[in-house]
Amino acid sequence: MISKQRKEYVKYRFESARKTFNAARILAENGFWNSAVNRLYYSLFYAVNALLVLNEIQTKSHSSTKSQFSLYFVKTGKFDKKYGKLFSELFDWRQKGDYENIFD
Repeated sequence: MISKQRKEYVKYRFESARKTFNAARILAENGFWNSAVNRLYYSLFYAVNALLVLNEIQTKSHSSTKSQFSLYFVKTGKFDKKYGKLFSELFDWRQKGDYENIFD
C-alpha cells in the first residue's frame, strides 16, 4: 500500500512534469532552445523521479536517477530501450545547453 505522503509527492511530481513539458514547448516555439532543452529534460526527470518514488527506489542525484531508471525499468523490459536512450540524451543536451550554450 502506498503511503498518503508518497502518493501526494508522486502526484506533485507528475503534475510538475506535465507543466514543465508545456513550458518546454512554448520555449521551443519561440526559439529559446537552451531553455527548451532544459525544461524538456526536467519534465522527464520529474516523471522518472515520480516513477522511482512510487516504486520505493531512492536516488540522490540526477546521475543516480538516470541509472536507477535504466536498471529497474529499461533493463527489465518494463520500458523500451529508446526511453532510456532519450533520458540519457536529454541529460547530455541539458548539460551542454546549460553550461556550453550550444543551442542559442
